Amino acid sequence: MSVNLYDLATPGVQKISPYQPGRPAEEVAAEFGIDKPVKLASNENPLGPSLLALNAMQAVHDLARYPDGSGAALKNKIAVRHQLDVACITLGNGSNDILELITRAFVNPGDEVIFSQHAFAVYPLATLAVSGKPVETTALNWGNDLQAIVEAITDRSKVIFIANPNNPTGTWLTGAELKSFMDQVPQQVIVVIDEAYAEYATEDAYPGYPDCTQWLSDYPNLLVTRTFSKIFGLAGLRVGYGVSSPELADFLNRVRQPFNVNSLALIAAEAALDDDHHVKRSREMNRAGMVYLAAACKTRGLGFIPSAGNFLAIDFSRPAEGIFKSMMQQGVIVRPISNYGMPDFLRVTIGTEDENRRFIEVLDRVMETDV
Repeated sequence: MSVNLYDLATPGVQKISPYQPGRPAEEVAAEFGIDKPVKLASNENPLGPSLLALNAMQAVHDLARYPDGSGAALKNKIAVRHQLDVACITLGNGSNDILELITRAFVNPGDEVIFSQHAFAVYPLATLAVSGKPVETTALNWGNDLQAIVEAITDRSKVIFIANPNNPTGTWLTGAELKSFMDQVPQQVIVVIDEAYAEYATEDAYPGYPDCTQWLSDYPNLLVTRTFSKIFGLAGLRVGYGVSSPELADFLNRVRQPFNVNSLALIAAEAALDDDHHVKRSREMNRAGMVYLAAACKTRGLGFIPSAGNFLAIDFSRPAEGIFKSMMQQGVIVRPISNYGMPDFLRVTIGTEDENRRFIEVLDRVMETDV
């Protein structure tokens, strides 16, 4: 007698569609016979990692040993960076890991997890994996409508996810907006502010953009997540972290897997925090590329959502899946975001000057033929 594995899976997992990442450049190159395709699909840093991080990894030789399960050296450096106690830091296998830890630690079957329309796809995945109930609120101008989120809170609400800046739209919230929101959230509801792109959204370019890692003493129900995958260029190593009250961090560490961050990731992330020049250079390249792509969109009559991240969501005013496929066949990989309720948009990572120019050249060819 055969077993129906679908019936054996938990109800939450039965509802999950697997996360679909941007297509790898190697896969596209092999499929379409393209030499050196440009990948602008996954919001990676086109400059790659810091040389300090690369050199630090060269010094790691004893890979037969397990990594430091506590990540003490990296946690100490993160604590100094944010002027927090080490007990406030939780390390993750990417910040995605922290997003999953919070639902595993606090969400029971049937408990509600609130997030906005057009929010990061991992929020509902992490919720369903523990048989929680996803509650999606209507977006405001493609971003988080904080009042709608407040109004969605019930006695069953356990966690709220807010990305700032938001992925895939690039929208962002000011400190004043978020503090007013936090003051309205009951303390028994945990608020996760996902700051994966925070290093791009500095206050000089985005006035009022907050560093929510400094709010822990005011809001014991706050968890802020950061990653080394974006501006630090370490996406392939999978390392991120959360900052919270020590009490909340203690519960995250109860469900965190032993050795969830590997030795190379620990040493590379520690070194990356010392390279302010690389971060500054990455930010400057991103801003120049953002200006270039925004201007190119305006010239071509294409709408876009102003972004505080390292990507731009471009509006084609018609289903964009065909444009995505045509561009990929010509060696430029971008990200369709119909799964985010945005079928007319493509999300484009800001690349190097040459990559941005190639994107526009291929886009022009595709737009001439795809009418």
